[in-house]
Amino acid sequence: MPHNITLITTIAAALGFGLVFGMVAVRLKLPALVGYLAAGIAIGPATPGFVADVELAAQLAEIGVMLLMFGVGLHFSLKDLLEVKGIALPGAMIQIIVATGLGMGLSQLWGWPIGAGLVFGLALSVASTVVLLRALEGRGLLESVNGRIAVGWLVVEDLVTVLVLVLLPPLAEWLKGEGAGHGAPLWQTLAITFGQVAAFIGFMLVVGRRLFPWMLWQVARTGSRELFTLCVIAAAVGIAYGSSELFGVSFALGAFFAGMVMRESELSHRAAEESLPLRDAFSVLFFVSVGMLFDPAVLVQMPMQVLAVVAIVIFGKSLAAFLLVIILRYPVNTALTVSASLAQIGEFSFILAALGVSLGLLSTEGQSLILAGAIISIAANPLIFKAIDPLQAWLRARSPLAGKFERGTDPLSELPFTVDQSKLTGQIVLVGYGRVGRRIAAALAQCGVDYVVVEQNRDIVEHLRKEGVPAVAGNAAEPAVLIQAHIARARMLVIATPETFQVRKMIEIARALNPSIENVVRTHSEEEARLLNKESAGKVFIGEHELALNMTRHVLTTLGRESQVDS
Repeated sequence: MPHNITLITTIAAALGFGLVFGMVAVRLKLPALVGYLAAGIAIGPATPGFVADVELAAQLAEIGVMLLMFGVGLHFSLKDLLEVKGIALPGAMIQIIVATGLGMGLSQLWGWPIGAGLVFGLALSVASTVVLLRALEGRGLLESVNGRIAVGWLVVEDLVTVLVLVLLPPLAEWLKGEGAGHGAPLWQTLAITFGQVAAFIGFMLVVGRRLFPWMLWQVARTGSRELFTLCVIAAAVGIAYGSSELFGVSFALGAFFAGMVMRESELSHRAAEESLPLRDAFSVLFFVSVGMLFDPAVLVQMPMQVLAVVAIVIFGKSLAAFLLVIILRYPVNTALTVSASLAQIGEFSFILAALGVSLGLLSTEGQSLILAGAIISIAANPLIFKAIDPLQAWLRARSPLAGKFERGTDPLSELPFTVDQSKLTGQIVLVGYGRVGRRIAAALAQCGVDYVVVEQNRDIVEHLRKEGVPAVAGNAAEPAVLIQAHIARARMLVIATPETFQVRKMIEIARALNPSIENVVRTHSEEEARLLNKESAGKVFIGEHELALNMTRHVLTTLGRESQVDS
């Protein structure tokens, strides 16, 4: 019996080509996302050979958008954002304005309408969270101060993009110059839109945050893994669809809030883990479908326009971010890390471009330029990250402004004169005030032991000083920072930061300034621990080892055999 298998053909081709091209990209030391986009180009209508169904791919991409946004909401942490709000919030907002302005200016030179220029500029201003997270994970920077700032910056960009996705449809007619005399006035349209969004958010915060975590818990009690996974995916897609049908908001906003309310559940980590394979699969379908919309001919027909787009993405907004971070008196390394993180565009740019085309604001030519800029910038991103260290060395050697902005008259880079000098002899110098550092500091304070905190996050340093705790802002791998912490008169250096890359440099500086100092180091790597022990770095604690030791001690103490614990 003959039947239509277009859906099966499209999914099979997208996943199969995605796998092949993704593997090729990884072998070439490129992000797999580049391979997925290339796979879409290969099965798209712009290239010869097999052509997948573009309309079906677009619907599959919508599911991919829902699951992508669900994942963003599931991992969204207001607490993490608040920790870096002093740099992430103003930095991201100003950088978005600058990048959007550059994109709009470029579009005006090309003679585009104002609406097209706005969508184009916004699409160039937002970086890819997927690319950023994988780049930071691959370099072990995700838990570092620089990593948290970069992620917080991207979270602000994501939130702004979600707001844009909500506001763009009601503003479309006005941006096209058709607002007057066409239906309701703009203020009324915006009022209705905000009312619908407010009603949806109110419903999710009042009902959703109680109902859906409770439902997740009830399903988990059945002990069925497949039902649990089904519940998570059904909630993500169902809430996204329901929000669109009942409240008139976008799929993206609905899925984002679905993830946020699921995060309220104690099972949120399991929900993220169980839904990850399906989210990854549909993410691949999303990127492949985006690639299908790209016409490679744009690289030949409009090479200068493509170069201009790439210049804005890689240099324009990255330079703006670099200067903003330096002006906010963060280290050069932080500025370069944030700049490298933002030197690409990805999934949100694709979503904005597709919405702009569907609303008649952006031409397919503009969408192709955005896709070209995304593919090139994502492919170049690993090289940009590799350039951080040599560029940092060059800046510090050639540019006196870098050091001047970083430290100079910065009040947080020096201990206040009001600090009791008697507490700066025989004190503990505590590097890092994260989850581990906070607990160490609390224990020292409880025992009446004097300590000075060295922390790169300026917001944390400001908070500590308000609490009366001596703290210095800066990188402990720099001599000037440890000198300000009075390391020469300290009794002990406790390194509680997860950034093990610079630990040996910190110890080397501390010993040069204070040969008798004792060092206590935290690490999660057994290889790093062996290397530190070999260099007589002091007492090295491996996180997993200490956890296992304490759990074993508790078990044997409960059994009355604590004397047999091997310490």
